[in-house]
Amino acid sequence: MQKLEQIYEGKAKRVYRTDDESLLIVDYKDDATAFNGQKKGTIRGKGVINNQMSNRLMQRLEREGIPTHYVRELSERETLVRRVEIVPLEVIVRNIAAGSFSKRYGVEEGRPFETPTVEFSYKNDDLGDPLIDATHIPVLGLATAEEIGQIRAYALRIDELLRAFWAECGVTLVDFKMEFGKLADGSIVLADEISPDTCRLWDSSTGEKLDKDRFRRDLGGIEEAYAEIMRRLEEHL
Repeated sequence: MQKLEQIYEGKAKRVYRTDDESLLIVDYKDDATAFNGQKKGTIRGKGVINNQMSNRLMQRLEREGIPTHYVRELSERETLVRRVEIVPLEVIVRNIAAGSFSKRYGVEEGRPFETPTVEFSYKNDDLGDPLIDATHIPVLGLATAEEIGQIRAYALRIDELLRAFWAECGVTLVDFKMEFGKLADGSIVLADEISPDTCRLWDSSTGEKLDKDRFRRDLGGIEEAYAEIMRRLEEHL
């Protein structure tokens, strides 16, 4: 597999073309951002952890029937993935009130939900990735009603699987963000990453935050938290 020119660089990853038009190489960076890029920094070793954690969790989800873009890990920072057309939506599943949900609705952080909630956010940096009603998504041509239904079903199943796995690790999955993409045949697959950048992960006993909130909120111990969550994952895979 030959790595060719870079075709995209985002806040946390670079993407390269390969000599196979159906495959891409994703290279994870240590750069960290928050609040739609207003806060920037570096979390040493983050790219390695996010790459390897995403790959292991996607392989686990694949075994449970969730299709993903993952093909194989190439190095500690690089992974071969299937080329997809990203659906321009962030899909957020929430199990416990935290972050923007608590701020938006004045709900105390840490309040558990009776059932998980699913939110959609329009991936548009110029607009600040606003929340979007599911009925507006097909109106804007972002996805069809059928695709939205498939994405919602996948999101809830992924939440069920990941909550159970993290519970084995002594970790509570508070909420997390996902992105989905379409393959050439139009089928929907999980894309992007599953990592402490995209998940809120709290120690089940102490409530200690083991995710990017440590960076967002200047809590310190960021690298240590990422290393700890990776250690627990590896112990239970």
